[in-house]
Amino acid sequence: MTRWSLAAVERAAPDASSWTAARKLATPGPWSQTGATDALVWGRCQGSGRTPYQVSVDLDGPAYRCSCPSRKFPCKHALALLTLWARDDPVIGGDDAGGEGADVARQWAEQRAGRAAAAAATAAEPARPVDEQARARRQADRARLMDAGIDELALWLADLVRGGTAEARRRPYAWWEAAAARLVDAQLPGLAEQVRDTGAGLAGRGDDWAGSLLDDLGRWWTVVQAWRRRDTLAPDPAADLRVEVGWSVPTAEVRGADDVTDRWQVLGAFRTDDGRLQQQRTWLRGLDSGEQLVVLDFAARAQPLPAARLVGTVLHADVARYPGSAPRRALLPDDAVVVGTDARLPGGVDLAIAADALAEAWATNPWARRVPVVLDEVGLSVPDRLVRDAAGLTVRLLLDDDPWALAARTGGRPCRVFGELEADGFRPLTVEAAP
Repeated sequence: MTRWSLAAVERAAPDASSWTAARKLATPGPWSQTGATDALVWGRCQGSGRTPYQVSVDLDGPAYRCSCPSRKFPCKHALALLTLWARDDPVIGGDDAGGEGADVARQWAEQRAGRAAAAAATAAEPARPVDEQARARRQADRARLMDAGIDELALWLADLVRGGTAEARRRPYAWWEAAAARLVDAQLPGLAEQVRDTGAGLAGRGDDWAGSLLDDLGRWWTVVQAWRRRDTLAPDPAADLRVEVGWSVPTAEVRGADDVTDRWQVLGAFRTDDGRLQQQRTWLRGLDSGEQLVVLDFAARAQPLPAARLVGTVLHADVARYPGSAPRRALLPDDAVVVGTDARLPGGVDLAIAADALAEAWATNPWARRVPVVLDEVGLSVPDRLVRDAAGLTVRLLLDDDPWALAARTGGRPCRVFGELEADGFRPLTVEAAP
């Protein structure tokens, strides 16, 4: 396995704060029982507790494992171990080093390989015949339940508007939670999650809470009207509506239905965690087709997300596309082959063109949350939390981590940035700083 560069390790970090913490740990002091093979790196890192954390990295995935309680993935310990390995630090021994730590790492790698082999064997088995009549009955039963839930949502929205948004803001969170629970019972989990988020976030929205609440109400009312006319919708808007209400498409139906073969460049990734569900968005660009797709991974609060693909990695794969409007969700197969690296971002646009792209996405899908864009020659004003292009147009900078790490990366110079443009601003994911 080719030794990673420090830049590759940094790109694996889930956020800037994890990378900063990892660099502080990347010294021989806290490490013991370290070792490496062509495919594995392992070691023990002494933390604040009595028992050192056992850290293992499978370079072939890559995949990460650490006994620490961190919910970030990879954690700072895995990143620090990779940093030592990338530097070829003497503290990292050979494949005969590590003792018990080596045994733990090898056992973990063997378990991963066994699960992968079992999954491949299951996928190779002939599919069981589907009882189409039974499936049609189940779908019809769910549709009737969802119809009733949509009708109840319409009444709830009418009552809310009749009482006024000021009265809605004074409502306790239990009132919002009760409405969300009814939507869950009606098999509308996507709408339920939105109602919960709105109820939980109203108090912290500041002076613009009324406008934000009206945006949410308008979006839900649009769902009500579209659902009642769903039989007349074209396939793509119908698929967008299905996503909005939370009626997922089984992966078995996605595979092979609309595949595209290409060399896919990993443009960037972002993770969210609301305390109940973790989400990871990974953006891909077809080097031959130019199409941009997003791979979504989910995990419950106590479960780890899949390892993030390194930014700049180029994968050769048959990617299955979900139905719906652009930017489309994609299903990346487990057997995607890394065929190279390409850290260069494609040619970008200014903020005016990016705003047009977002407006076009809304015209096609009124529930679209974001579009992927590459911005050219933009400055990132950290104190003002603004992105400014060469024409002087600005948009709010969306950052969850320390903004000064981003400022240091750009050196204060105009740069090319890939990220997500939303109604509230622009979230930078990958920066290609000027030399």
